[in-house]
Amino acid sequence: MRATNMKNTISKAILHHLVPMAAVALLLTATAYAAAPGITGTTFNLTAQPAYISQPDGQEVYSWGYGCNGLPSGFAPATTTTPFCNPMQVPGPTLIVTENVPFSVNLTNGLPTAAGNTSILFPGLQLTSVASGTPGLLTQEAAPGGTVTYNLVATSPGTRAYYSGTQGDLQVEMGLYGAIIVLPSSPPASCTAVGSVPAHYVAPGNSAESDFRLAAAAYDHPRTCYDREYLFQFSEMDPNIHSQALAQVLATAGCTVGAVGCSLNVPTEPYHPNYFMINGRSMPDDMDTNYATQYPHQPYNGNPHMHPGEQVLLRIIGQGRWQHPFHEHGNHVRILARDGNLILSTSSATDPNLAGPLLFTTTTTPGMAMDGIFYWTGKGLNWDAYGHNPASSDPIAKLPCTPDANGYNTGNTAALNYYEWCQDHNKPMQAAPFGDVAGGGPVTLPDANLFTNGAWYGGSPYLGPNATVRASGPTGTTPPSGTIANSPTGEAGFAFMWHSHNEREITTNNVFPGGMLMMMLVDSREFMIDESN
Repeated sequence: MRATNMKNTISKAILHHLVPMAAVALLLTATAYAAAPGITGTTFNLTAQPAYISQPDGQEVYSWGYGCNGLPSGFAPATTTTPFCNPMQVPGPTLIVTENVPFSVNLTNGLPTAAGNTSILFPGLQLTSVASGTPGLLTQEAAPGGTVTYNLVATSPGTRAYYSGTQGDLQVEMGLYGAIIVLPSSPPASCTAVGSVPAHYVAPGNSAESDFRLAAAAYDHPRTCYDREYLFQFSEMDPNIHSQALAQVLATAGCTVGAVGCSLNVPTEPYHPNYFMINGRSMPDDMDTNYATQYPHQPYNGNPHMHPGEQVLLRIIGQGRWQHPFHEHGNHVRILARDGNLILSTSSATDPNLAGPLLFTTTTTPGMAMDGIFYWTGKGLNWDAYGHNPASSDPIAKLPCTPDANGYNTGNTAALNYYEWCQDHNKPMQAAPFGDVAGGGPVTLPDANLFTNGAWYGGSPYLGPNATVRASGPTGTTPPSGTIANSPTGEAGFAFMWHSHNEREITTNNVFPGGMLMMMLVDSREFMIDESN
């Protein structure tokens, strides 16, 4: 979804009221999908450096960030096509390691001399030793131009944060934070279902899509298998702090370490952030591709994509100073673990293993990480989301739906309507296509003239190519449909808005829409999801 013009064309009414069933038109014309990209190896050579990061309002904000000191050992997922790891990025490179496999991080301090020492904390990981560096309040630090080496091991899988342990109120605010993904050392040989949803079916399985996962499961547990995964790091930024830091850096340029006046004294209170970011970008920039060249210091995006029924692993970290209540429209998120601690119980009659809560908002506090599963099946819509019509001449419109014990179409894993909710099979959107509930339909569609905003509402309540046409009755297509960007005969998907429930956090410098906002794009299985970048 390339959304450059979205800054001026999306209305709040569309996003909040229509998004659960709207098709955002451009989701079909670009490969702006997400995954959990990062760098791999057992030795990570990082540097902390300054650079400018961009915001959708045109501002370039002076920041500090971790980056790669030379070419990393490898990139993941293996299907990534054009990755890069510059010497500075926000957030820092995602470090992908394996449970119980020792690794080291060599950090070189490339910050301005007046910024002083810097360091990294690795909460939840075992620090086995530290080489070089100078003692700091919380850990060994790298002096300006110096290096410190951290030797570590992760004793459990999951998602973790890493961030500066030196003057954190300033250095974390300036951008010195990142994520660590710990893969299980012994992923389960087979997976079992979570509730009534299959644990895994995309790769390997019935789909021709590549496998973009980092592992078969999030933990060493058969109920933590998944089909897709996405990493979201939530943070905020006060540009006043950044501008004051820049002014003091310029005023002390060329100073000598330890000399009088060769230091920064940047006030970090009062705190008034105006930028709210997902993976270092604000909406709509977060919906451009990973490694997009226009964001040389913000390589990671936030634009998840899925097919109905897929188990989507969400890796979520709160990286700022504020708590962020993030809401995923379409379903609750089943929490698997917090800070790498799998939530288990033997007391539940319905699920004797996993005991994590279903969350309406995945609220993160600073430094907290969680792993959770999201899925969407179409159950509860009360109409056939695939637009099946037995009277149609289109064979796709006549696909059968044979319910399994849970009511889903799972007998043929190659079927385009695999995992359709059969109770709604062949149920029309509305008995009278231009009517409403009173006219015999299960729902009332909004007036297209009032709620359709140009190309940004695709106009179809159905999934799949030609679904709007093949589902229509003798009076024409089901309204609203037929916008220029997404005609009734084109591909149609559903776009669920995912956003912060602190409404100021879905602005960019107090302008809506922006900030912590993105789309979860659900498309029928004819549409091949390319997450190679």
